[in-house]
Amino acid sequence: MKSTWFFLLLLCSGALWAQGGYEITVTLKPYKDQYIYLGHYFGKSYPIIDSVKVDQQSRGVFKGKQPLQGGIYLIGFPNKSGFFEILVDKQQQFSVTADSATLPNGITYTNSPDNELFARYQRMVSEKGMRINSLREVLKTAPTRADSTRLIDSLNSLDIDLRNSRDRLIEEHSGTFLASLLQAMREPVLPTELQQPANREDSIKAFRYYRDHFWDGVNFWDGRLAYTTFFEEKLDRYFNQLVTPHPDSVNKEMDYMLGFASINPEMQRFLLLRFINRYYSQRYMWEDAVFVHLYEKYFSSKTYPWLSEQGKKTITDRAYSLMANILGTPATDIELPDSTGRTVSLYALQKQYTLVVFWDPTCGHCKETLPKIDSVYAARWKQDGVGIYAVAKETEGTRADWLRFIAEKKIGHWSHVYYSKEAEKNRVEKNVPGYSQLYDVQSFPTLYLLDKDKRIVAKKLSYEQMDEIIQLKKKEKQ
Repeated sequence: MKSTWFFLLLLCSGALWAQGGYEITVTLKPYKDQYIYLGHYFGKSYPIIDSVKVDQQSRGVFKGKQPLQGGIYLIGFPNKSGFFEILVDKQQQFSVTADSATLPNGITYTNSPDNELFARYQRMVSEKGMRINSLREVLKTAPTRADSTRLIDSLNSLDIDLRNSRDRLIEEHSGTFLASLLQAMREPVLPTELQQPANREDSIKAFRYYRDHFWDGVNFWDGRLAYTTFFEEKLDRYFNQLVTPHPDSVNKEMDYMLGFASINPEMQRFLLLRFINRYYSQRYMWEDAVFVHLYEKYFSSKTYPWLSEQGKKTITDRAYSLMANILGTPATDIELPDSTGRTVSLYALQKQYTLVVFWDPTCGHCKETLPKIDSVYAARWKQDGVGIYAVAKETEGTRADWLRFIAEKKIGHWSHVYYSKEAEKNRVEKNVPGYSQLYDVQSFPTLYLLDKDKRIVAKKLSYEQMDEIIQLKKKEKQ
């Protein structure tokens, strides 16, 4: 199965394991003289780490000189048509017998108490899950409100019973791998007085309690959690729903987790890959500061056995593109020639706000968007003290195309400059970042809004969003 993570393509082959060995004997009926596979979860990816050809008795042995990182592993069928799960922890010499026709039932283990407990747990969850699903189906066609209430009460009772069963397993089998997994999967249970908030203050208290107890029972140095499916989902939910959307808050949370994870190479690898992939392409403007923080603290002066040179270069290049235009920082000055050949500086445009527009005269979207920008400029922005500094990037067109576009669209009242291929080449040859890199221009048009001191107020938004920000700023000053 293919990974959904971009940087997994940039990893060096191989992984880091502790010293020792593993030997897992698998009998997987009805397969004979075919290869089966050993893999594990790693977030949403499923890397295969070993394969073996089963004999006429459907038996094969996965064997290695170094022990496996603990986690949830997968026994894959021939042709990778399916798999079933096993637990791997301290005991790594055991046997598994299964039949693909009866899975997930009928799996037996020898010399693996962890997996015997896991199998019992799976059967219990399956039985209770079938009852819950059955009641949910009946609820869809409940004839009366009283029937619905009765069914909902039964469902709530089953949910509580399932949660209590998990809690008993954690208590009775403390110290086992399964108990650690279930404890990490636990959801915070609000105190009775906060379960039905009566006012806004109670709602805030409930939110804070849930957030503060979200990671109870989770140890970020436990590399086994990296080899599960739920941990990445829990991580995403925490950052998407519970962390304040601000670089300081996000960076603080990441540093806390990575501080503990540095003890375990696999958990450190998991978190660094998760964070660097998440913030490589920013969903919100402020996330550029998060990526730069990751680069400066964890990649700029550090190397990792799992990260290739090309992977590190990709991260470094992206960080350099973002460093120059973090929100609230002064934008890099631009000095390029106008239509007369005279060099015009961005900083020479003295306005309350400056909209910087990177565009291409041959770009179809630019042909549609730039006249609309000018309409808003004429209707509101001009009297609001907004100036437009337009940087035309030469791609497939020519200088003549640039001048023709300006004349046809009647936007000559903007401050126009031309960024030729030659000008960019000269900067690169002098080891000076090009303006496209400094402003992280990856598509046209790309818009930046600067204040009177040329600090970045907003970037990479639509002109409609830029207008909303300008009007909001205007109201704030009234």
